[in-house]
Amino acid sequence: MSAREQILGRLRQRKAAVPESEPPDFSVLTRRQWSAEEKLDLFQQQIESVHGEVLRVPREDWLTPLVGWLLQREVKTLLAPRQHEVGQTLRAGWAAAAGNLGPELKDYDQPIEAWKPTLFSEVDAALTSTLGGIAETGSLILWPDADQPRLMSLVPPIHIAVLDADRIYSNWLDVLRDQDWARSMPANALLVSGPSKTADIEQTLAYGVHGPAELLVLVRQ
Repeated sequence: MSAREQILGRLRQRKAAVPESEPPDFSVLTRRQWSAEEKLDLFQQQIESVHGEVLRVPREDWLTPLVGWLLQREVKTLLAPRQHEVGQTLRAGWAAAAGNLGPELKDYDQPIEAWKPTLFSEVDAALTSTLGGIAETGSLILWPDADQPRLMSLVPPIHIAVLDADRIYSNWLDVLRDQDWARSMPANALLVSGPSKTADIEQTLAYGVHGPAELLVLVRQ
């Protein structure tokens, strides 16, 4: 009997030993539940441990601290969605919050073939919404669409993600259950856990090689 046949045989034996009606045991995933404040603290700790940054901002006025952060980084252009709530709120209050000092706002309003030169060479930062965050792993959940496609969180040097504090979950299982992903699975869901990084070259950790070098999470409380 070959090694492959031995492995497949053991797998079949294990499957046969478990009754089909027995529900999966998720206790190892659900035994740890935290308060809202504990989830936020853990999420921030996890993100910052991999060189991400978390900025806690008031839900009613998150543009003012955002503008201050952008000015400190000398960001000249900011790409933002137009249809999503975060984009509409940003544009409605941008003049009051930024005046003449804030970055130029850009829309992803062209096909990618026509948009590439601008996206790759003229956009300093991009802002996107999120579906939520996972405290246990410090991960953001993104659901790209035509208004805020995947390239917005992949190409610009800085990715800014807007996250509502009440959408931070303890773990991945809570996300699947609360958002009912079994019924409505997104076509292209993404988990982002910090800025882009790699250690392929001489095992030296480098940031921004395959994506944004900086990740800012605006947590609206």
